[in-house]
Amino acid sequence: MNAAERLGIGLAAVGRPAYINVGRAEELPQDRGVEQMRHATWSLLDGAYAAGIRWVDTARSYGRAEEFLGEWLAARVPDDLTISSKWGYTYVGDWRIDAPVHEVKEHTADRYRAQYAETRALLGDRLSVYQVHSLTPDSLLFDDAGLQETLAEAAAEGVRVGFSTSGPRQADTIRRALQLEVSGSRLFSTVQSTWNLLETSAGAALEEAHAAGLHVLLKEVLANGRLAVRPPSTLAGMASEKDTTADALALAAALSRPWADTVLIGAVSPGQLETNLAATRVSLDEQEADVLARLSIAPERYWQERSELPWD
Repeated sequence: MNAAERLGIGLAAVGRPAYINVGRAEELPQDRGVEQMRHATWSLLDGAYAAGIRWVDTARSYGRAEEFLGEWLAARVPDDLTISSKWGYTYVGDWRIDAPVHEVKEHTADRYRAQYAETRALLGDRLSVYQVHSLTPDSLLFDDAGLQETLAEAAAEGVRVGFSTSGPRQADTIRRALQLEVSGSRLFSTVQSTWNLLETSAGAALEEAHAAGLHVLLKEVLANGRLAVRPPSTLAGMASEKDTTADALALAAALSRPWADTVLIGAVSPGQLETNLAATRVSLDEQEADVLARLSIAPERYWQERSELPWD
């Protein structure tokens, strides 16, 4: 598998008018109406597919991302994509940049059934993976055997069941989720977690998940754009020395993890996508990897800083 085939494209930042990615607003049209964001999504998908990317990740809470993707699939008819989506959050932003609340979380059987039906209506049999969105150690799912059994039913329809994680206790969540079984079989076959040069705390647990046979996806590899727009001086300096960009170097660091099966890109424009793709041509030696590893900060600090990013 070449490096581009290990990349995926995430639609969190293009399916709705507002999101927390730094450097996003400058790459999108000033008028972020539905048609403008549909066009941005299609342009991104066209570029990603042409570059060899074959994994697309979305979610019910990404505004109209599933709708845009479903329409693109119907128009382009690619037959070699893996499509993953997520349930558990509902988009409530009413297509407003200044909405007081953009999404609401609920991990219940009723929410799952409703959102699974909605996703199926938009993506049909192209849905490959359905994930619990932002599982945390205190999620009600861990104590709800009925919900676990309901999730397992998707496997009978040929859909892999997975989960994504967030927050400073991602490692705890991953290890607890690995223990869940339904009828003697492990419930989850994929895991999607935040990992980047600033937030590496889930690394060991993700390596364990990979060894156990789960497909590991890395998200927010550019720390919601922070590593691209305002990179630490160490990252910026090394990128300059290697004649590349900070975002490409940060993505290359993620690709260098042998347990990372798919590394998701969060670009919103062809320009961002092009610079991100340069990661496939960047290599790191052991000394360089050690230098970049020192950029990691405490997860509590990382997630506090992330929570302060504005939706715009």
